[in-house]
Amino acid sequence: MFVNADIVVKIVMLGLLFASLVTWTVFVAKNLEMWTASRDARAALTALNEVRSLAEANARLGKSNDPVARLLRTAVHEVQATPNPDPDGLKERISWLLERVEASASRHTGRGMGLLATIGATSPFVGLFGTVWGIMNSFIGISNAHTTNLAVVAPGIAEALLATALGLFAAIPAVVIYNVFSRAIGGYRALLADGSALVMRLVSRDCDRLSAPLSRAAAE
Repeated sequence: MFVNADIVVKIVMLGLLFASLVTWTVFVAKNLEMWTASRDARAALTALNEVRSLAEANARLGKSNDPVARLLRTAVHEVQATPNPDPDGLKERISWLLERVEASASRHTGRGMGLLATIGATSPFVGLFGTVWGIMNSFIGISNAHTTNLAVVAPGIAEALLATALGLFAAIPAVVIYNVFSRAIGGYRALLADGSALVMRLVSRDCDRLSAPLSRAAAE
């Protein structure tokens, strides 16, 4: 059917097959990326739960490149850049910075999702375009042959319907994979939010330690 199809229908079919190949490539790459990122984030959260200060956390996670470690380094750099901090102002600045790191990590994990959404939304219509074009050619063939014999009509219609089938073949996996990764990315963002909360807890503890001697000195 493909060999006998019109050139436009062939182009549509090849485009849909390429879109399907892209979908499965994104699936494999994204699956590996999300598995690695979630594993690293959980390991970093475990380390943050075990430490008692920013310095101790930085000693354990300072060389890591995962986003939770970047959250920690962001807080450490801000603390180091503020020699005599006001605790409330320091916490507020760190909170803003952590939000930006979270947003950057979220954008990074969202790469490829737009491509999946586009393939899932447009593939059925591209396939339908191929079907309409093929049926138009079938009707032109009927007109030229001056007959409505099924043997004349059927091959062209079958070729046209193949384009719709390929459109669905490309679209359905793209939509399913998009939904799967949307949930996975939502879970990963929750891990980043947990990381921010743990970092802010360490910042608060360090601020309490710094303010305690000052409070005792003022009382004396």
